[in-house]
Amino acid sequence: MKVTSTEFQQNVGRYQDAAQQAPVAITKNGRTHTVLVSAALVRMLLKGRVARRVEDLDDETVKAIARSSVSSEYSHPR
Repeated sequence: MKVTSTEFQQNVGRYQDAAQQAPVAITKNGRTHTVLVSAALVRMLLKGRVARRVEDLDDETVKAIARSSVSSEYSHPR
């Protein structure tokens, strides 16, 4: 969905609700200036992309990391 900044200002609540389903592009002078997205989408995009201390990881995550391995196609010769 794409709306002008004037339309957005006049109907903020409507577009906040719409952003729960899909991003809302807000235009300024005919160009996309800002995109409104849901908090859930932001959390999903940021999950795993922030450095965390090992002590802050839950047991299930630590065990999953311990069980993981790198495919041989990505291994470097020693």
